[in-house]
Amino acid sequence: MDEGRVDLFWLPLGAGGHVVRANGWIYEAVAAGLAGRARRALYHSALEVHFAGDRFVIEMGPVWNTPDPQRGVVGQGPVGLRSLGRSRLFRYEVRCWRDGRIPDVDEAVDSPHTLSRDTEMARQVLDLLPEFPRCTWGADELHTGDMWNSNSLVSWLLARSGHDLTTVTPPADGRAPGWSAGLVVAARQGSANDDPASTAPRAAREGG
Repeated sequence: MDEGRVDLFWLPLGAGGHVVRANGWIYEAVAAGLAGRARRALYHSALEVHFAGDRFVIEMGPVWNTPDPQRGVVGQGPVGLRSLGRSRLFRYEVRCWRDGRIPDVDEAVDSPHTLSRDTEMARQVLDLLPEFPRCTWGADELHTGDMWNSNSLVSWLLARSGHDLTTVTPPADGRAPGWSAGLVVAARQGSANDDPASTAPRAAREGG
């Protein structure tokens, strides 16, 4: 039994959803054209955290795409524009789902990638979740040079919990928009280990 383990999954953007895949293709075509480079495959990320005999799935998704009431919602944020967040159609949610599932995990590439087998690091990932900045999805409100999205959630959690991400990259010939945004914000805030007197909320893993 794993007392502490953190696994990273890379999923093709739009896996299982034709609309998201088409929008991602258009976005990447425009971004590649502006940058004068070839188009690359886009990926989004999710985590599985094993802690004290339990398994948690951590991800970000639309509030309306997973109806399970036990999906472990930690918080919500707006999509596109902050004003649009008043509508349920334009809100995302951060989930810490005990015994949950990663949608379309069968399509994951080069996954899972085990980043740590340390009980304390696994605990910190879970305890940091309530502190995640609920910025507008797809925007750059924190001036990082990158958009805020599900990849920002994953990279922020891993960096704040002290994981070494220097060699962590998307699968070959792919990229993960939003990943660097999470790293930039985490670097500004520092590791959770920098202040030994602070204790993060435990609501995520206690279901509160």
